Amino acid sequence: MEHSEHSYTQLLQAGAKRLTGHERRLFQAEVCLKLCEGNARQAERRFGWGRENVATGIHEFRTGIRCVENFATRGRRRWEDLDPQLAQDIRQIVGPKSYTDPELKSSRRYSTLSANEVLEALRAKGLRQEDLPRERSMRDILNRMNFRLKRIQKGKPLKKTRDTDAIFANLKAVRQEVRGDPQTLEISMDTKAKVPIGDYVQGGKMPVG
Repeated sequence: MEHSEHSYTQLLQAGAKRLTGHERRLFQAEVCLKLCEGNARQAERRFGWGRENVATGIHEFRTGIRCVENFATRGRRRWEDLDPQLAQDIRQIVGPKSYTDPELKSSRRYSTLSANEVLEALRAKGLRQEDLPRERSMRDILNRMNFRLKRIQKGKPLKKTRDTDAIFANLKAVRQEVRGDPQTLEISMDTKAKVPIGDYVQGGKMPVG
């Protein structure tokens, strides 16, 4: 008889393992109500089930109200959540070396620092190697913090326009035409075209210099 009871216990435990969430709690609740007089602690001692889950299942079984599972909070917590100071240090290092999307098509920030360079900067701040994530993990952290690695490409010098030669040819002809005319004053000026610079012009490329 004792052997049979042990076999039934193993069978019920195996059945519960095949279920998840709400279905498992209902199964555990029914077993507890029939075999343990509705005592969640007794079900915990006999079957190894968490008494909180059994109690929740009994409540769901009797009321018909299902508790919603929060699976998103399960699993290993992220580095930046476990160590908020690390996240703050990363922002202080990467923030000044990052820039927004020049065309404002994304909220991402592009950084010139690689994950390895960020780790070196953190070590320079006094953080121990054993307290820091690996390079691969640091890349994931930077991505989750909305930083993307992107080297800044320098803008190319502006080339002369297709009308440059025609402009200078016309200027030469005018000078020859008025040369020797006492009523004409010739002034020579050396000027350059105004070219806007900054983070939001020329496709976001930095000016040459």
